[in-house]
Amino acid sequence: MAVGKTFTVEKFCPICEKKFRVVKTRSRQLVTERDEDGCTHFADFNPYYYTVWVCEHCGFAADEDTFTKKIPDRHLTILKAVLLTKNIKIPFVEERTLGEASTAFRLALKYLDLIHGKASKKAKYAHQLAWIYRLAGDKTQENEFLTKAVVNYEEALMRESFPIGELTDNAVVYLVAALYNRLGERQKATTYLSKLISDKGVREREPRIYDKARDLWGDMRASSRKK
Repeated sequence: MAVGKTFTVEKFCPICEKKFRVVKTRSRQLVTERDEDGCTHFADFNPYYYTVWVCEHCGFAADEDTFTKKIPDRHLTILKAVLLTKNIKIPFVEERTLGEASTAFRLALKYLDLIHGKASKKAKYAHQLAWIYRLAGDKTQENEFLTKAVVNYEEALMRESFPIGELTDNAVVYLVAALYNRLGERQKATTYLSKLISDKGVREREPRIYDKARDLWGDMRASSRKK
């Protein structure tokens, strides 16, 4: 790990109610490239490894937002029943390996399944884990989690109200198209892109999404002509 890229702080776990250590990344990192689905490439360090926090005492794993906001009582009951009876301990490390980062995300996804968490959150975790595998050069695992991400993004579009944070429904439609394109499902990608490009409201209200959709459409057409 490059010196100065991270720092360690103590946080409070809402499940076991103990303090645990968290490695946080500094905001300024050298960016070398950005993919069409939002994956950012960094020069010599991968901050995605530290997106999911893991309590070293009980094994609860989630993103910072989950740890710092109040977890509903019904979810706490379920999580405590599982975690506090199994004596799960995850060793704290200051520098995560690919395997440790993957474990953190997989645990977070597992706990979301336990509480029947929102599809949008599952999609976010799966998408970011796919990025980790992409940057590590593991295409098989990348595609597995891109598939999980796109399925959950589609479910979120059907069942959830937007915006979710800064994510609009049109932004998710674009992401679904981008992921299907990466997975080789060009027809599905085209169907979603056409919804954005043909919608005058998207062009007026969310020109950035509209432009990204047009760019991806152009890239796909250029790619098909080369074949």
